[in-house]
Amino acid sequence: MPEGDTIWRTAGVLQRALAGQELTASDFRVPRYATADLAGNTVDEAVSRGKHLLIRTSGPAGALSIHSHLKMEGSWRVYAPDQRWNKPAFQARIVLRTAQATAVGFLLGILDLLPTAEEGSAVGHLGPDLLGPDWDAAEALRRLTAQPDRAVGLALLDQRNLAGIGNVYRAELCFLARVHPLAPVGRVAELPRIVQLAKTLLEANKDRSRRNTVGGPGGRNASPVWVYGRAGKPCLRCGTPVVHTLLGDTELTERDLYFCPRCQPETI
Repeated sequence: MPEGDTIWRTAGVLQRALAGQELTASDFRVPRYATADLAGNTVDEAVSRGKHLLIRTSGPAGALSIHSHLKMEGSWRVYAPDQRWNKPAFQARIVLRTAQATAVGFLLGILDLLPTAEEGSAVGHLGPDLLGPDWDAAEALRRLTAQPDRAVGLALLDQRNLAGIGNVYRAELCFLARVHPLAPVGRVAELPRIVQLAKTLLEANKDRSRRNTVGGPGGRNASPVWVYGRAGKPCLRCGTPVVHTLLGDTELTERDLYFCPRCQPETI
């Protein structure tokens, strides 16, 4: 599932493939930007911002940034110029071509083209980036505690508080801190530890192809996570069946939630 570590790694792939190269063609396969043409612009850099990705370009078309968000199903792939794509062409939302590579964004949840100077309109609302140069643990804590009655499981997923945590890390962080995800933020004494753990886990996983929150080498059949996706299976710590439910500010924003009722007792 795309979270901050996945996007950081994707930005690195695009940076290595495209940075410093002139675009020979661009193909935006969404109606809003169907006539946009970045041919002749040079790719300056590809960077992640939490779970958002920015490809910055400059040249005849102006200083423009391609902003994307993978949501649940999106991905970026890089191919040699004549290489056959391993995903269906109808899923492509954008194609960027240079003399050396072709970068394709498939099933992107969000795709925007905007002046680089106006990137703040797309990502300015985000809190400190766990994998970014702006990371500030104290500011993240300040934002998290601004709503003390909010469930910690909701606060951690709110990108305005800190950027990069997705549903997997939300579940794993609460488990590691032995905190019930419905506990109000103001009652979570472990909150500073959770923020530090978030930073530690994303840093540890940003270069891994298979995310691991359990630690140790693990085998092919060993679970790389403590509770996420393990509904009904025994807790790796105590053996109690893992509980699955839904949590969101509204029915439309509900996401899967996993926790161990024994290791993470409800105290609200």
